[in-house]
Amino acid sequence: MIKFTSGYAGFEVQIPPFYGAVFTASEGVAEGKALTSLVQDLMATSDDDDLRCYLASEGEELLGCILFSRLFYDEDPRNVVLMSPVAVKTDHQKAGIGQRLIRFALDDLKGQGVDFAISYGDPAYYGKTGFKPMAQDFARPPQTLSQPHGWIGQSLTEGDAAPLSGPSRCVPAFDKPELW
Repeated sequence: MIKFTSGYAGFEVQIPPFYGAVFTASEGVAEGKALTSLVQDLMATSDDDDLRCYLASEGEELLGCILFSRLFYDEDPRNVVLMSPVAVKTDHQKAGIGQRLIRFALDDLKGQGVDFAISYGDPAYYGKTGFKPMAQDFARPPQTLSQPHGWIGQSLTEGDAAPLSGPSRCVPAFDKPELW
């Protein structure tokens, strides 16, 4: 039975190589190494209050992982997170685990008072869990986007969301132009 949890649940050491293996299988060795490094950096340099982890597991086997880091809009009082990266074990993809994990995480974040979730990814895939393309003047990204169509988000509160005020900044691990 697949279990969805928040926090590292004893998988801390497995998480960086897990991302490496998933992205090596889908995108190649260079991307796998880059994701391993990014996740290690996120886990090592982000304040505990600024990084949240959500897992899908079955017994001792890690099946999926999502990291959410804070996006700071210093001129806006709302609590905003960046969903990235997302990975599901290669032999468990296309079984709905990723979408179920995203929904679980978003429900938990909403319960914790997060107002908005943003990601930088495939609008077709993430659209299945409520993410929609966003204009950069609605929510300014922390760096110049190389693929602006991938800037997506959703409000986790009721009603229409007003644009986020001011420039944004991200956690140190994401503060690198080549990631955007």
